[in-house]
Amino acid sequence: MTETDRQSTKATQASHATTTGMVGGGFYDANSAPQWRAIEAVFPLITNAMATLEVEGEGTIRLADFGCSEGHNSIAVMAEALDTLLPRTTRSIQTIHSDLPTNDFSKLLLNIRSDGRSVFGSEKVFSCVVAGSMYDQLVPDGSLHLATTFNAIGFLSRRPLSQLPDYIFPNGPSAVRSNGKVSETDRQAFAELAKQDVASFLKVRARELAPGGKLIVQVFGRDSDASTSDGIYDLLNDAVLAFVENGEISRDAYARYYQPVYMRSLEELTAPATDPSYAVSDLFKLDQSMSYEVPVPFNEAFQRNGNLTEYAAQYVDFFRAFTEAVLINALPDSPRRDKLVNKVYTKALELLMANPDAYPFRYIGVAMLLTRKA
Repeated sequence: MTETDRQSTKATQASHATTTGMVGGGFYDANSAPQWRAIEAVFPLITNAMATLEVEGEGTIRLADFGCSEGHNSIAVMAEALDTLLPRTTRSIQTIHSDLPTNDFSKLLLNIRSDGRSVFGSEKVFSCVVAGSMYDQLVPDGSLHLATTFNAIGFLSRRPLSQLPDYIFPNGPSAVRSNGKVSETDRQAFAELAKQDVASFLKVRARELAPGGKLIVQVFGRDSDASTSDGIYDLLNDAVLAFVENGEISRDAYARYYQPVYMRSLEELTAPATDPSYAVSDLFKLDQSMSYEVPVPFNEAFQRNGNLTEYAAQYVDFFRAFTEAVLINALPDSPRRDKLVNKVYTKALELLMANPDAYPFRYIGVAMLLTRKA
């Protein structure tokens, strides 16, 4: 399957999926440094989870990461967990890396065993991959001891509305650009689905986790000052609108196209774990939660060297890695679709270079650590 074929495969191959995944062939790994900064910031949660995990007993200890993409960040997360866990136990450990069936598992497998040996460098550690939606149960009851997800839960399980006619992102445009609008009624539909998705994720992980098992949920989000959607979706929206205005993308196609992602606040992330109405609070104990901001590597580099060409290329490739699949599937299938998608991202590059101050980007993260109740 070529990359174009993979991206255009309908997301309904997996239940509860609104994307076919990240751009493969190493592209996502090469352009996910900001995501890694956000993951690295929650290392204390990983250390806490592994330091307090009950390791007595027999059998294999299993650690699963949901939404692993091509594996670069997922492997680093597991390595961090193993640093604390391996000295505490003589039991075998299995790492499980999971993503949608349309994920680039070939790259993931190469990352796990690039030289024919486990990347984790221990004879006690074994790895496998599991395909499926993170909103479904994917491993047997009570078989996991740690479950993690980083950023992936930002993608909603379904499209709650058939269209967003005036902007391509549910949270709406940034105050800097104000280049569109989303009604409060429409935004609330996404906000409630985002909470329901967290509840669904927690319920299936509760079945998979052994009593005392740990769960870490981290995702891009928003706080009172900024949203991670600011800048990047303003830019993508402006680029898409350029082709609406010249007739290459119809107004109907623009109205139907939106990124099925919602930027949660910390309260929106943790509410399903604490509010009894979501039927999850009796399954987990909320140990810790956090909202934070991380520096963005391409922002830092631009501040140091002022290289606008480099900055723009890294910025656009960063969001192309996780937006391209949805854009492809939103456009009518035709021989010119691939060229049109490339033109959209080229236009985004041109717009950013012409006016970088119009698209400022900040990375806000929210996260929580939970323990499965007995």
